[in-house]
Amino acid sequence: MGRIAIVTGGTSGIGKEVARGLARAGYLVGIVCRNELRAAATVEELARDVPGARVETFIADLSVQMDVRRVAASLEERFDHLDVLVGNAGVHLLRAKVSADGHDRMIATNHLGPFLLTNLLLGLLEKGAPSRVVIVASEAHRRAGRFDVERLAEPGSYGPLESMRVYGRSKLLNILFAQELARRMEGSGVTVDAVCPGAVATGLFRDVPGGGRIGSLLSRTPLMRTPAQGARPVLRLALDERHEGRTGGFHSSTPGAGLLPVAGALKDPELRRAVWDRSARLVGLPV
Repeated sequence: MGRIAIVTGGTSGIGKEVARGLARAGYLVGIVCRNELRAAATVEELARDVPGARVETFIADLSVQMDVRRVAASLEERFDHLDVLVGNAGVHLLRAKVSADGHDRMIATNHLGPFLLTNLLLGLLEKGAPSRVVIVASEAHRRAGRFDVERLAEPGSYGPLESMRVYGRSKLLNILFAQELARRMEGSGVTVDAVCPGAVATGLFRDVPGGGRIGSLLSRTPLMRTPAQGARPVLRLALDERHEGRTGGFHSSTPGAGLLPVAGALKDPELRRAVWDRSARLVGLPV
């Protein structure tokens, strides 16, 4: 079967370009996505653009825990190991919505679903060791502000302005998850890193009214990167031999980010453990 990579949200934007890059590198690529039509179109596109590409799709809504468990079972049945898992799927909702499980849908999609899926696939990743987990986060984590860990996924009411804080919180949770998972997987051969791909014009807003127009405007902004450019730092973490064995980092491709102080939350091991424990309880995993 050879080398196997899973990419969530791989039918558009950064995710599709990551899937393309992994296919070019000779990986069998499994794309986890919500939309069957987009899935079929992506398989057709990659087969056309990458000679010999091996791409399979698995349908699931990461905001729905039943879907996540079902797709994890499908992946375990299909593959005997994993070499790379790229957690890319994400949304930015401009108004609050509630997930099927009763959580804030943005937090459910961006954090709880990926948290659950990654944990359920750890067995396959260990069988593929040395293997890598790459979680797509964002410099938006700096906008998270303070939050109550016990209420991290509690549905609330917010509009466009406050949605930036909730989105930032979801990205902070991504990084805290990557840090804690890296600690827990030390010595296993599974490395875990988070990455900010920079400001990229993607389909992040496609689930909100007018989202297509927002994406179109962003794509014409001179400072915005293309999805192919945004995929490069993700692919480096997934493929570069120089990164072998390194783990637990947050790698930012945003210009000037290296000059900014590290967010205090990223230096707090107690917060990392508390977020892990609360997230595990919310998705029904043992603490």
